[in-house]
Amino acid sequence: MTAEPQFARAAVLAEIDRVHAAQRERRAGSAATTAPQRIAKIRALEEALLARRDEIRAALWSDYQKPPAEVDLSEIYPVIGEARHARRHLRSWMKPRRVATPLALLGSRSSILYEPKGVTLIISPWNFPINLTLGPLVSAIAAGNSVMVKPSEMTPHSSACMKAILADLFDESEVAVIEGDGEVAKALLAKKFDHIFFTGSPRVGRLVMKAAAEHLTSVTLELGGKSPVIIDRTANLDEAAKKIAWGKFFNSGQICIAPDYLLVDESIRAEMSRKLVEAVAAMGVDGARGVLVNEAHAARIRQLVDDAVAEGAELVSGGVATERDVSPTILSNVSPSSAVMQHEIFGPILPIIGYRTTEDALRIVAEREKPLVMYLFSKSKQFVSEILARTSAGGTVINDTLIHFYQVNLPFGGAGESGMGNAHGFFGFEAFSNMRGVLEQPTRFSAIQLMYPPYTKFKQKLIDLTLKYF
Repeated sequence: MTAEPQFARAAVLAEIDRVHAAQRERRAGSAATTAPQRIAKIRALEEALLARRDEIRAALWSDYQKPPAEVDLSEIYPVIGEARHARRHLRSWMKPRRVATPLALLGSRSSILYEPKGVTLIISPWNFPINLTLGPLVSAIAAGNSVMVKPSEMTPHSSACMKAILADLFDESEVAVIEGDGEVAKALLAKKFDHIFFTGSPRVGRLVMKAAAEHLTSVTLELGGKSPVIIDRTANLDEAAKKIAWGKFFNSGQICIAPDYLLVDESIRAEMSRKLVEAVAAMGVDGARGVLVNEAHAARIRQLVDDAVAEGAELVSGGVATERDVSPTILSNVSPSSAVMQHEIFGPILPIIGYRTTEDALRIVAEREKPLVMYLFSKSKQFVSEILARTSAGGTVINDTLIHFYQVNLPFGGAGESGMGNAHGFFGFEAFSNMRGVLEQPTRFSAIQLMYPPYTKFKQKLIDLTLKYF
């Protein structure tokens, strides 16, 4: 290793030490902030995103040619929506929440206080670098925490853009961006944090959780997984095709909640394949783009296509690839045992598998880990109810794709392999808060004293009555 990289690494490690120490020292001050103070910080972030929209667009284009319209829809708008929702509701979130008192504790009063966890760490991915960094940041600020942010090194222009924006808004003892590679992430994880919010792959999520365990640090893990789409014969195929094509090929399929594979009733499989091809064509040049984050990722995607075709899958459309570009690709008659069905694709490939009975579809889903989201297309309430009752997923969308991410009143998170904990709206505020239970007993006599020792026959009768009725 040359002297220059060693010097740069030493500088980053020194920055981590300095910022972490400053945030630990400021922890009590951050926790004491009022609702108006937190709202002002969130409003400043919201205004900065709108004022520097062109900078954000340019950064995403430099990183992997994300179209400006997609930047607006998938990077800027979700954060602004999160910020506006938090501003509207933060005062009520911060109020103590009264809870009911059981008869056995008659006379006491109980409530829940949401207090800040303290110094927190957000580790964000490359596929939506602005959205998946600043969305959780809004929740962390709303809850009264200080935050260290580690964005992905795979989108350096976006990371630098965020660092510049946040440095103009916050002192580093409140919010700081630490740029660097995996070694920098390891150095951060070696520090004691009060909460870690990680978005990325299950493989790295395990490493984050292992590091957090050393300090008994709580974690929120937003991971991925193979999110299925199940279509029965009652579905509106024209609508389903448009929504699935958009959901799958948006951001070139590099979305943790993208439809990963399609299970379609065998009687309509051929028609569905044809309508998907038409839907992709209707999206025009932007929809047909398939720019991936780097050549290594593109090579992996190309190999999945080649392997599936070699194993007998039908290449319905797409499959064209040059360096970082892979066109939207639809594969039909895919074997459930093929490589493309073993791990999350995270690219512009949509495998289609026909099923003859609902049991067949459920078996294929059950053979895989719990998905981050499940998509169902059907007009049959009975079919939808059966699938919901017999499967488990982080979230479910019926007759659409992706849009649940914008619904801040729903918890967003995974189950099992696809994640742990929830985000968005109040659920994000809750993730970055400690729920502190407070019970207030009057200073005068309380009923529970009737069962203090010594345990006479009378007191035993009271205990027996409590066990039986209260």
